[in-house]
This record gives sequence, structure tokens and C-alpha cells, in this order.
Amino acid sequence: MARKSWDEYFLDIADQVSTRSTCPRLHVGSVIVKDKHIIATGYNGSIHGHDHCDDGGCLINEAGRCVRTVHAEVNSVLHADRDSLKGATAYVTHEPCENCAKTLAQSGIARIVYRNAYPNKWNEHFLKGIEVIHLPVSDARNN
Repeated sequence: MARKSWDEYFLDIADQVSTRSTCPRLHVGSVIVKDKHIIATGYNGSIHGHDHCDDGGCLINEAGRCVRTVHAEVNSVLHADRDSLKGATAYVTHEPCENCAKTLAQSGIARIVYRNAYPNKWNEHFLKGIEVIHLPVSDARNN
């Protein structure tokens, strides 16, 4: 059996990180990696000390999104040393929303690899100059 690629390996870790999510609508995990070393992880969950969706229910905005949680990508950036983010890769279980795309771009992330499509029309504007790779489960498992 062939070894997993680094992309598959870190996406699998992002899947595990997502199991800590506290929003039942979508479990998202993010792993930031530089030079094949994990520098931060994050999952979607509520602000420290606040009710979680699992406890208090989701807070749904007009667009149908839960706004109670801090997204996984934002949490992983917040948990990382700022200087280590420049040139790093973000492995995310789901394609970043437009706000997370801006956060990753602003932090200096050079590459984003995601497993599940969550397309929006704005990412093409915010992810210019960043390598973005969609590696679905079927493709990842067959390589």
C-alpha cells in the first residue's frame, strides 16, 4: 500500500480536528502547516466562555449561516504565531467562506488545500496569488 501524500495526511488531520466542532450544522477543521510541521489547528466553535451551538442553539443570520461560531480557519490563524503564517499552507475540511478567505490571505498563507466544496463567488477576488487546491475524498483516496 502506497503512503499518503502530505496533502492527504494533513487533510486527514483536519478531519480529526473538525470532530471538536460545537456547531451541528457543519463540522469544519483547519490545520496550518509550514515545512511539513503543524503550527496551528482550529475548528468552528463559539467564543471562549459563550454558549456553544450544541448547548444554546445556532444563531442563524439572514443568509442562513450560523453566526454563533468563530470559523475554523480564523481560529487556526488566531492560535498561530503571526510570523509563522507567511508562506504556510492551510488544510481545511471545507472550502473557505469569503471572510475566511480574506483572513487566510491577509495572514500570509500561500496555499490552501480543501476537501469539500463550499463555493462562493467572492473567493476569486480574495485568493489572488494563493494556490488553491480542491482534493475531494474520492480523488485523495485514489492517488
